[in-house]
Amino acid sequence: MKILFISSGNASSGISSIVKKQGESLIKSGVDLEFFTIKGKGLFSYLKHIFILHKHLKNNIYDLVHAHYSYSAYVASLAGCKPLVVSLMGSDMVSGLLGKLLIDLFSFLSWNKVIVKSLSMLKTSGLKRALIIPNGVDIDTIETLEKDSHIFKELSSIKAHNKTILFASDPERISKNFNLAQKSIAKINCDLRVVYNKLHEEIINEIIQADVLLLTSLWEGSPNIVKEAMACNCPVVATDVGDVCWLFGDEPGHFLTSFDPQDVADKIKQALQFSEKYGRTNGRQRIIKLGLDADTVANKIIGVYQEVLEKRKIGRRGKVKE
Repeated sequence: MKILFISSGNASSGISSIVKKQGESLIKSGVDLEFFTIKGKGLFSYLKHIFILHKHLKNNIYDLVHAHYSYSAYVASLAGCKPLVVSLMGSDMVSGLLGKLLIDLFSFLSWNKVIVKSLSMLKTSGLKRALIIPNGVDIDTIETLEKDSHIFKELSSIKAHNKTILFASDPERISKNFNLAQKSIAKINCDLRVVYNKLHEEIINEIIQADVLLLTSLWEGSPNIVKEAMACNCPVVATDVGDVCWLFGDEPGHFLTSFDPQDVADKIKQALQFSEKYGRTNGRQRIIKLGLDADTVANKIIGVYQEVLEKRKIGRRGKVKE
């Protein structure tokens, strides 16, 4: 099975860590996979890549194409990618009426299967046949980084002095609601550490060293940073967006908050108290129990590919009989 992954290539490391990690998990599971990135921002860059991708498809043969984010999926559709699986990631669902109409149109005309990341995304999209498959977490990488001796030395020295609240998102992105984080931290005596645009392993190291991860987003699909924090057994305070409530369940050390700064501050205090009393959470076991480790998610996605290819094969047989 040869698969082409299509996504934006504008992250600091080229491909976004979420897409890259999912691709790597599929490769680990035996899938022959290549990446095609759309570089450059704005409408012109996406239009230009329709022709670049079309030429690429003429020179390369794939069993199936998997596009991530709606704009990449539009490029894939117009370039003639068949069969085509599309993953909508979260921000796709807040692009206004035009964005919803485009998703409806393309999903009807040329997307063989659509994957969304949470139940809330499914309801927002209105796509009745979409599948819910959240992105997985690379547990192996996290466990390897935790065993690195210098990390634990840093951890012990940092925690002896300051309590660190980690905000691991771009504060300039409106959806991440950094203003709420600032207002909340101003009410308590602790440090807010802002980290973004770093390599994935560096972000994981930051989570390992943090006392609490804070997410104040206005909307999310299935926030990977929350799942990664849980997999690091780090206490989490998060607004009730995407599938966060489902992720937390009743597991101690995870705190849902409203968008009120005082409520966020109170939940941070509770998370810090939990951290002082118990250290870390059992979030990793919760992630594994939910089947959100990278290997389990990879197997689910492979199942989607096999279903699409089997239906395509049956369809071709039917046409031959006619």
